[in-house]
Amino acid sequence: MSKDKLGDYRRKRDLDASREPAGGRGTRPVFVIQKHDASRLHYDFRLAFDGTLKSWAVPKGPSTDPRDKRLAVQVEDHPLDYAEFEGVIPEGHYGAGTVMVWDRGEYRNLRADKDPPVSMADAWREGLLEIWLDGDKLQGGYALKRFRDGDKPQWLLIKMDDEHADARRNPTSTQNKSAKSGRTLARIARDEKAAHQE
Repeated sequence: MSKDKLGDYRRKRDLDASREPAGGRGTRPVFVIQKHDASRLHYDFRLAFDGTLKSWAVPKGPSTDPRDKRLAVQVEDHPLDYAEFEGVIPEGHYGAGTVMVWDRGEYRNLRADKDPPVSMADAWREGLLEIWLDGDKLQGGYALKRFRDGDKPQWLLIKMDDEHADARRNPTSTQNKSAKSGRTLARIARDEKAAHQE
């Protein structure tokens, strides 16, 4: 019997009330970074492979400086449709707060080009993902390295030193609008409130 990869996700939520996605299908190697104004503002970094969005909470968000090692706490797998989710999770629900699609695009598995090639699923099990992002805000190589196991495995998200590395750039503070809708977090929250008052 195969394990329900989204079991933890569904157990934590009342999907009818929170209006979060329940499933989705697809094989494209997409990534999304969602800015999430929950109990603490953070960024959710998600990669589509193995039938779900593998997900990490990144408190400080991604960096374009290879010297930065950003903590990335592994969280439950999310459904593929979550890559498009932007809106407000109501109070009283898991993850309550405003969610923005901060960046999105496709990615490439850099370890697939090595000898021997390593699949995303194998790289995940080994605890070392090396990917090339082609997003609206972020491009280039990034590594995710697991350094602690347990209930909430901890990883490091590190920008590779390539032509897209830039120690002077700080995209999390200078690029505050959604890659999907062009809205700020505050505007998403206002729009959602207005839509539910009609």
